[in-house]
Amino acid sequence: MKWYPTIAIERLEVGFGGCVKLEGQQIAVFRYGPEEFYALSNCCPHKKQMVIARGLIGDLAGKPKVACALHKNQFSLETGKCLNTDLSSLKTYQVKLEEGQVCIGLP
Repeated sequence: MKWYPTIAIERLEVGFGGCVKLEGQQIAVFRYGPEEFYALSNCCPHKKQMVIARGLIGDLAGKPKVACALHKNQFSLETGKCLNTDLSSLKTYQVKLEEGQVCIGLP
């Protein structure tokens, strides 16, 4: 696993996401809580558009989720699984906080 520092923790507000590009991949990074961060593929499997980072985050039965900005398909922030249709899951990435940065692990 190779870890990449991506964004300063203080630059990402609770309840919002952003997008980073690592090794040619667009990755959506979300701050769900003060110390709770998630990273998923930014590409929605519905129309193959890079919009997940602009999605609305919230929860479903207490579990964190994001709704695609275009068609509101919902994905688990923890597993990437689509929660409301039979769309493919989003790829998830490991996240750790280190030296004030959100770091994402790539194999």
